[in-house]
Amino acid sequence: MAAGRPKIRIDWNEFDKLCLIQCTLEEIAAWFKCSVDTVERRCKEDKKLNFAEYFKKKSAGGRISLRRSQFKFANAGNPTLLIWLGKQYLDQKDKHDEKDSKDKPLPIKIEIIAEDGRKP
Repeated sequence: MAAGRPKIRIDWNEFDKLCLIQCTLEEIAAWFKCSVDTVERRCKEDKKLNFAEYFKKKSAGGRISLRRSQFKFANAGNPTLLIWLGKQYLDQKDKHDEKDSKDKPLPIKIEIIAEDGRKP
């Protein structure tokens, strides 16, 4: 009976942390120095779920943590995050005066400069 390669062991606590920070299947496989097929196989053998199902369960906590941080910084007065979160959750958008832009084209300014830098 031929002995094959030793079975790659997955540290599931470490695996869960990688899911939490939204690592991809490829990144997780690289972390454990194995193929993506091995990661998929271990998920099915050890967790009775495919990688996508297991990842979905374990990555949600990372999205919650990220969202919490975004709201914290927005509430502290970060204008960029306030605007972005308003667009994402409150259906806010930048206001454009469409009447002006549809009725007449915007002016174009052309400046002619000679090769030596002089303006005629």
